[in-house]
Amino acid sequence: MDQYKTVLHAQNIRKSYGTRGNVQEVLKGIDLRVLEGEFVGIMGASGAGKTTLLNVLATIDRTTEGSILIGESDISKMKDRELSAFRRDKLGFIFQDYNLLDTLTVKENILLPVSLGKMKKRVAEDQFKSIADILGIKELADKYPHEISGGQKQRTSAARALINKPSMVFADEPTGALDSKSASSLLGTLEDVNKERGVTIMMVTHDPVASSYCSRVVFLKDGNIYSELYRGEKTRQAFFQEILKVQGVLGGDSVDAL
Repeated sequence: MDQYKTVLHAQNIRKSYGTRGNVQEVLKGIDLRVLEGEFVGIMGASGAGKTTLLNVLATIDRTTEGSILIGESDISKMKDRELSAFRRDKLGFIFQDYNLLDTLTVKENILLPVSLGKMKKRVAEDQFKSIADILGIKELADKYPHEISGGQKQRTSAARALINKPSMVFADEPTGALDSKSASSLLGTLEDVNKERGVTIMMVTHDPVASSYCSRVVFLKDGNIYSELYRGEKTRQAFFQEILKVQGVLGGDSVDAL
């Protein structure tokens, strides 16, 4: 994997909440490197720090300590205005609750990030057609969020995340509100986008089925990285079984079960 470029490099990531005398340390010195074209799943029991880690890596929250490089940019040193522009231009986001604007059409929601940037209209239109086609939502372009299904809303959210050709896409429980058929369809599409377009994706999930679509799964325990699994040439079913074993240990009383 060394031939691939590092997209994200996080060192000694610590995150605490509270004030002196009542401090809760959620992340306890995490080191993590993500390479170009990886599809990384983040798993762990409730309270392990999954969403907190995603938020600090995705510039939504700030670390208490540590450095985060995305490409050549040290986001841990950026001012708020710089971070806002970086987030808009370089990153994509897929959230569990879609975060679509009800007053905009599917197409307008997807194009929202580029309407705030410098992408030319014709380029944006070409990007929309390409991504909407990949995600199977081209025919929904003129519909509003209340007129489409949950699965279609999440595909719209995914298209919006991809429209800017981001360095990375961050997904927080993207299948959490979907039925199993819609979830499988979305995950299969994300896997295809990852492989065919080389999009680097980091996804927080509690679902081992969702994680089995990833190329690597990082397990957190009590604010630290507990272990990692690489899919390699394994089938998705074989990788799923490996994920289940580690998840079973993390959910149990003893780590000696492995």
